[in-house]
Amino acid sequence: MQAQPDYGPGLCVLAMIDAALGHKELALTEGRRAIALAPMQKDVNNGSRVIQYFAITAAWAGEKELALQQLETGLRAPNASLLLSYGALKLLPFWDPLRGDPRFETIVQSQAPKNYTAK
Repeated sequence: MQAQPDYGPGLCVLAMIDAALGHKELALTEGRRAIALAPMQKDVNNGSRVIQYFAITAAWAGEKELALQQLETGLRAPNASLLLSYGALKLLPFWDPLRGDPRFETIVQSQAPKNYTAK
């Protein structure tokens, strides 16, 4: 970050680290700045990843509504990554803070393979 302070993808990783360390406000500020530095309109690949990582950051910071909004935005991106696949949403611990939220569970089911019924 010292070498490239305006590199959005790097800043979004720093935001996740700060969220994991409990620095909620700093993490959210960094995440929002990362989105501003790497907008999807300019760079779909980095922009969509930054949004996806910001969804995780917001979840870890306890901001469920913001996390769900970012998750939905990330899912609409033309190249949603493996972080947003059905298996990732269902199993990765990144998303644990959102588990049990009806809106999150609906999002998870929307990503399930066709003709799949959760048991």
